[in-house]
Amino acid sequence: MSVNALISNYFTTGALSDLPSDHFIDGVFVPSERGNRMESFDPGTATVFGDFAAGTAADVDHAVSSASAGFALWRDTPPARRCAILMEAARLMRAEADWLAVVESLDSGKTLTEAYGDIHGSARLFEYYAGAADKLDGRSVNLGNDNAAFTLREPVGVTAHIVPWNYPTSTLVRGIAPALAGGCSAVVKPAETTPYTALMIAELLIRAGVPAGVVNVVTGTGQEAGAPLVQDPRVRHVTFTGSVATGVGVMQAVAPNVTGLTLELGGKSPLVAFADADAEAVAEGALWAIFSNAGQICSAGSRLVIHRDLHAPVLELLVKKAKALTLGHGLRNTDMGAVNSERHLAAITAHVEHARSRGVEILCGGQATSDPETGKGWFFEPTILDGLSAQDPAIQQEIFGPVLGVQVFEDEEEALALANGTEFALAAGVYTKDIATALRMARRIDAGQVTVNDYWAGGIELPFGGNRKSGFGREKGLEGIDAYTRAKAITLAV
Repeated sequence: MSVNALISNYFTTGALSDLPSDHFIDGVFVPSERGNRMESFDPGTATVFGDFAAGTAADVDHAVSSASAGFALWRDTPPARRCAILMEAARLMRAEADWLAVVESLDSGKTLTEAYGDIHGSARLFEYYAGAADKLDGRSVNLGNDNAAFTLREPVGVTAHIVPWNYPTSTLVRGIAPALAGGCSAVVKPAETTPYTALMIAELLIRAGVPAGVVNVVTGTGQEAGAPLVQDPRVRHVTFTGSVATGVGVMQAVAPNVTGLTLELGGKSPLVAFADADAEAVAEGALWAIFSNAGQICSAGSRLVIHRDLHAPVLELLVKKAKALTLGHGLRNTDMGAVNSERHLAAITAHVEHARSRGVEILCGGQATSDPETGKGWFFEPTILDGLSAQDPAIQQEIFGPVLGVQVFEDEEEALALANGTEFALAAGVYTKDIATALRMARRIDAGQVTVNDYWAGGIELPFGGNRKSGFGREKGLEGIDAYTRAKAITLAV
């Protein structure tokens, strides 16, 4: 069915046919052992469009047992074969991009264009790590005697992946692709508001040639399914993306088993614009740094740290651009889609209302709203808060929505202090025509990645991750495979 037919059918019936609705364990869809179900909402209409299995510890135990058996098989699969399978997974994702993108948009609330970007980016992730699968070599070591010594890179074993709701597909694949390339098996627990693409991709991997049991998906809540997964001693590495508070809980949960851990947590990332920067480029960069995916991005440029001389011209352009953005259901492919849930919309609204009560100047937006075509859905207007102090809650707290905080600086040292002035250190952007200034700031800003004159520059070939309360470990790039392999030293006395 064409993408237009899929969309038309959904808006006519309020549902999509052939959605997976059970756990995916040992290569097949299976219901929860207790038979529990959960409802899935379309954020663009705030209505239920499907349901799915609500997993418990029993389902997790089944999935981890399957992954343990799958690991014994997959680790011995020749690397070249793993490479070919991951390449086929990429091909299938591109061939089925329409179906996957519609489901991703409907499930998360993001626009169809953004969903397509996630699907094609995820296919590229499979390709990238397919290319690494047969190149995970060790090294020969000269001990200075007649002994022979070398190292091997081995897979760590069963891995667990706790996937967030803002990027259900790309966050899933950036974890399981390097895990599979390295020879690991996986159990995935997608977010309870966005379960479907994880189930679809797990089934797609079977068709690509991944043996049954190597990738398993258990849906449900964090408390009922996520917690027993990360606590299982058979799991040897956990990759978690989510809030700081939950990340701390995951650290505590894995500690008794001394399980490896990658954490990608919150962000309050600055876009730093110097006086010599191009005003139009800064305004356009800041617009999409914060309003892409309705601001629901860990690495969103949620703070505009701008030189006083550039403040007025940039804000005039930026407010005009923000007010021109169209809001509406993601499948209608407007400029900005819905917020993922009613609960999250309430949290964003509370942040902005608190700012309003403090007397913060709101240049545009500031209100929860709905799809102008239907009057339904969970939406928040593109919002800009101006003149914020370094300690203002809108600067220090992650709002995780389409809300930009503006800070003004006078010189480079103040810009650096403001950029590093939160407990987060995930990403940053620097806008300047002076390469020396750009390099100094890029080195001195505490962040896992810094881009210059294009906030979303870079790609999957580069490592992604944060410092301080933004987490630890790196995903994407060749560094992304490090968490899923370990070095073994072997010495032969001769």
